[in-house]
This record gives sequence, structure tokens and C-alpha cells, in this order.
Amino acid sequence: MDRNARFFECLLPTTQCNLKCEYCYIIQENRRGMRQIGLDYSVEHILKALSVERVGGVCYFSLCGTGETFLQKELVPLIHGLLEEGHYVNITTNGTVTNRIEELLDFNCALLKHLHISFSLHYLELKRIGKLDAFFENVRKVRVSGASVLVQINLYDGYMPYFEEIRNRCLKEIGALPQVAATRREMDGDVFDNIQLHTDLTEQEYFEVGEQFDSPLFRFTMHNFNVTRKEFCYAGDWSFNLDLKTGNLKACYHSGISQNIFNDLSKPIRYQAVGNNCKSRYCINSSHFISMGVIPEYKCMTYAQLRNRQEVHWYTEEMRNFLNQKLYENHDQYSLAKKCYINLKMKIRDIARTLRGMVR
Repeated sequence: MDRNARFFECLLPTTQCNLKCEYCYIIQENRRGMRQIGLDYSVEHILKALSVERVGGVCYFSLCGTGETFLQKELVPLIHGLLEEGHYVNITTNGTVTNRIEELLDFNCALLKHLHISFSLHYLELKRIGKLDAFFENVRKVRVSGASVLVQINLYDGYMPYFEEIRNRCLKEIGALPQVAATRREMDGDVFDNIQLHTDLTEQEYFEVGEQFDSPLFRFTMHNFNVTRKEFCYAGDWSFNLDLKTGNLKACYHSGISQNIFNDLSKPIRYQAVGNNCKSRYCINSSHFISMGVIPEYKCMTYAQLRNRQEVHWYTEEMRNFLNQKLYENHDQYSLAKKCYINLKMKIRDIARTLRGMVR
């Protein structure tokens, strides 16, 4: 069984999308540019930067665009290259770009067992553009190919009159209910400091509605929503945010420290945990980072357990075994002295940054 060394949450720059979901955070922030934005480095260069040797072992790469991920022209060769390198890969998609999905699946069947595709069921938009049948057909194509799937739906007030229809259609087409994603309302200013659910319901009412889908992913997300984490976190050593356009690497979404890992491949990647110094109000994408095991004290379901519908085997055995691992099982934790050193170093850095701001 492959050992999961690290987790990379990766962003692709395309802002193109063929859907117009009202709850989309890119639309809420008025960032839907409908542009094909290229990468600053070639696919070959990026693959060298992300080689198993350079990143410390076989890793899990999760790719998402600021538009529809499959519209990024470099996506397919990039995914094929990561799989050939030995990594495991997730792609988040609206499931409508059939020709690109078919191109991706026209590949080594053994390596497709290391591929995971997260299908976002944007129900009303898919009905509006006549792509609902194509969505479910593409889910089936991926499953037949030997890859793993997740089907999830955003919990959105506009879907409530259609819940019975959605439930019945999913049971008919894919044999199980979708997992549920909680949906944020993006506010003016810093989203990390002003976070609300995208609903007119109370938080308790919203949770009760989501319970209709019996989704462990939804329960976990809601349990961690707006909860500030104080434990020692190994993001920055065991997990990262990576901008695939620039090569800019950060510990997590709200980290103020970054490094470019594409610019000079002779330079090693710096690995240092954020420790007890997280600046985020809560762990954005906790169902990725925390379930992967970046906080050893936090015992919870695995990434696979939160997403797989075991009764219909959405996951291959290889993917299930890989994503049932915790990163803290595959790494030595820091000594108390090292933890204290990191926390002190971070505090000094924050004080210096504050003083520089006052001088300006």
C-alpha cells in the first residue's frame, strides 16, 4: 500500500465556467472573468517540481479552478504526469465537459485507480442548460474506467423545493445520495473574518435540512464551521496550498508565509509547520486538511470515510486505502523544544511585521 506523504490543495487559474450558480463564491466576489489564463511554467517543468523525490514521497494533489477545472487547457497532461509520477490526484468539476473527461480517462487503467473525481451537482444550472443527463453519464464513465468518484451538492435554499426530486434522481442514477457541502456567503472585506452560511435559515435549521442526506461530509463541515483551532497544526510541513500558475506555496489559505517552488528546482522545498499560530477564524476546507490529519490531537473520520458511499463503492480499494491514512501516522511529530521554537519564531515575525506597518 502506498504511504501518503503530503497533501497539496492546488489552484488552477482559469476563470471560465459554463454555469452561473448564484451561490458560487467566484460570482459572489465578482471574479468571474471567463478567461483562459495560462500557467507561468510548462507542464514538464511543473512535474519536475512536484516529483516524488522533491516532495518527499507519494502525495495527494487536489486540483480545482476558479472556474470549471476541466476548461484549463493544461489539465489533462498535468494529471497524467502526476499519475505517472506515482501520485494520487483529485479533480473537482461540474461534470459537463465530456470531451475533456473522456480524454483524461483514455489512459493507463492501472494508474486511473489513483484518480479521484469530485463531481459537484449544480442541479438547477444543469437542468437549465440541459446537461443533467450528461452529468450522470460522466459519473458512470469515470466509475467504469476504474477511477473513484464523489458526488456532492451544495446545500442551497434554492434547492429546497427540489430535494425530493434530487434524492430520487441520485438514487436512480448513481445508487446513493450525494454528499453535502455547506455553502458560505462571501461578504465584503476579509472572508476569513466575516463568515456566514449562504442561507436565510438559522444555523440549526440549515443543519437539520442537510441531515436529510445523511452526509458525514456535511456533519463534519458544520461541526467545524467557525470553530477556531488552537492545537498545534502541521500545515506547512505535511500539507499546503499551491498556486499552479505561479508556483507560490503556502501552508494554508490564510498563511502569510510563502515560497516559490517552481522558480529554481535546485532549491529544496522548506517544510515548517504553522504550529499554534493559525490566523484564520476557522479551518477553511477542514474536510480536507483536518480529515487528512494535520492536527494529530484531533481524532476524526478519514478523508475517505467522509466522502465514500461504501454501499455503492464509489472508491477503488487503492484509493480507499490511501485516503484512509492520516498524515500524522506517516510522519514523526516535532519535539516540544521544536514546537516552542517555531511558535516563538512566528510571534517574533508577527511583531516585526506590525512594527513595519506602524513605521509606514
